[in-house]
Amino acid sequence: MAFMKWIDDFGVGVEEIDHQHKDLINMINELFDAMSVGQANDVLGEIINNLIRYAVIHFDTEEGYFDQFDYEFSEDHKEEHRKFKEDVGKFKEGFETGNIVLSMEVFKFLKNWLINHIIGEDQKYKECFRENGLQ
Repeated sequence: MAFMKWIDDFGVGVEEIDHQHKDLINMINELFDAMSVGQANDVLGEIINNLIRYAVIHFDTEEGYFDQFDYEFSEDHKEEHRKFKEDVGKFKEGFETGNIVLSMEVFKFLKNWLINHIIGEDQKYKECFRENGLQ
């Protein structure tokens, strides 16, 4: 059973970005599935690394369009991205040093951040991107 599901409200109307959001959701679900069968520690390091790498790629995609289209709320949005990378980096460091164990709190953080970010922040650039012909 998926921990997190894609819903149409997440869509920003840009195929590339919607696909990246779906991939991020799939990574969170992959980690949850591993935890559900007691294999989370076996795959956690790899999944965290993939999540960080993919988040950077995704954020770079969005931020490139922000700069290209002179998006009005670019700096605030980039700050949210920076904070997420910092938080996940701390989580990774804690896992590697044995100070953090995988828990539902981690999943709730990832899920809540992604939902709030997509529905709250990402929806704000939807019109700007559409006006500039991005689909």
